[in-house]
Amino acid sequence: MTAAPASAELTRQRIVETARGWVGTPYRHQGSLKGAGADCLGLVRGVWRDLYGAEPEPIVPYSPNWAEESRAETLRDAAGRHMPSVGDGLAGERLLALVRPGDLILIRVRERGPAKHAAILSKPGFIVHAYDRHAVMESALPEAWRRKVAFAFVFPGILDVRAPDTRPPAARSSARGVD
Repeated sequence: MTAAPASAELTRQRIVETARGWVGTPYRHQGSLKGAGADCLGLVRGVWRDLYGAEPEPIVPYSPNWAEESRAETLRDAAGRHMPSVGDGLAGERLLALVRPGDLILIRVRERGPAKHAAILSKPGFIVHAYDRHAVMESALPEAWRRKVAFAFVFPGILDVRAPDTRPPAARSSARGVD
C-alpha cells in the first residue's frame, strides 16, 4: 500500500472525476482502455493508472465466469494487497454507511458467491461501473445490489481518508451492530 498519486493531490473528488471520465467506454471483457473498452475490473485498473501510473500487479487472463470457477475472493484479496479496507466484517447497508465517494466497492453477483463486480462510489447511492453489455456508466446502486455489497476499499494516499469518529464508544458500537 505504498502507491503515491502520479501527479497532483489525491482527493475523493479527483477519484470520482477520474472514474466519470470513463463513462461511455464500451463494455469489453478484460478491457481496460478508456474510450475503447473496459469491464468492471478494467475500469478500476484504468482509474488506478490515471491516478498512480503503473498498475500495482499484473492481471492474469480470466473468463467471464472466473468467480464461479474458483469460489475464491480474488477481487477482495487483490484490492486488499494495495488498498486499505473499510468496515471489515460488515456488508450491505451497514458497510455502505461507512463508504464515501471515491471508495471502491465489491459486490456479490450471487447471494453466496464470491464478490465479482467492482464499482466506485460517485456519490451516496450512486456508482460508476461497467457490466456485461453495458458501457461504463454512472447509475443508482440498485437495492438488490446494495444488500450484496461485500467489501469496500479506499484508494491509497487520499488526503481526506476519514474524519475521526468523535461519537462516544457506545454509539460507535451500536452503529456497527455490536450489542
